[in-house]
Amino acid sequence: MSEFAALTEDRLLGGRVLLRQPLRGLRAGLDAVLLAAAVPALAGQRVLEAGCGSGAGFLCLAARVPGLAILAVERDAGLAALARSNAAANGLAGRVEVIEGDVRDMALARRLPACDHAFANPPFWPGGTAPSEAIRRAATHEEASLADWARFLAAPLVRRGSLGLILPAARLDAAMAALTAAGCGGTRLIPFWPRAGQQAKRVLLQARRGRRGPARIDPGLVLHDAAGFTAAAEAILRDGAALPG
Repeated sequence: MSEFAALTEDRLLGGRVLLRQPLRGLRAGLDAVLLAAAVPALAGQRVLEAGCGSGAGFLCLAARVPGLAILAVERDAGLAALARSNAAANGLAGRVEVIEGDVRDMALARRLPACDHAFANPPFWPGGTAPSEAIRRAATHEEASLADWARFLAAPLVRRGSLGLILPAARLDAAMAALTAAGCGGTRLIPFWPRAGQQAKRVLLQARRGRRGPARIDPGLVLHDAAGFTAAAEAILRDGAALPG
């Protein structure tokens, strides 16, 4: 059976987003929803998502900010087709363009129209034991480097446009260096704490193209308490609120 032979039909943002995705392999999780919640987009702007998978990230962003023009790039032809189908199922067929392409293709990056914001949840591990499923392996283990991802996302950005990445905290140094090399600065670091008092496992970095200045660390978001998700996390994950800041 192929990895795309079986799909599940799931709901995000308290049911506002319909997402069909492979039963095995690449599955959308908290990262896509949190990343979308951090994009400071306004109606009428164009946004770029690289490595969009089945479309969870841009679908959550579009549910929060109506009227966006969305450009998505995905290397896997099957996932790209699924992202297009999900866009149509959510009433976004006329506002979403999904392109098959690789983030190492800078000729493609230079052909993209100007974008106000760009974001990605890139593969993040440069080594170690990779998952057996090819689609999941491609989502977690690097072929393109973080520098490749940052350079591709930055290429079509307007001046002061935002570039967002969500990653394990262990890749913070590499991600900061990649953003700087891509000409993006004034980086905002948002940690996600599993519980109050615990170390952050995930971080979100958001920089601006052509901006100078020191990085800042935001208070971040505590995800869980004794009752389950915290009220602040529920506002984002279920109600579609923007990440504060």
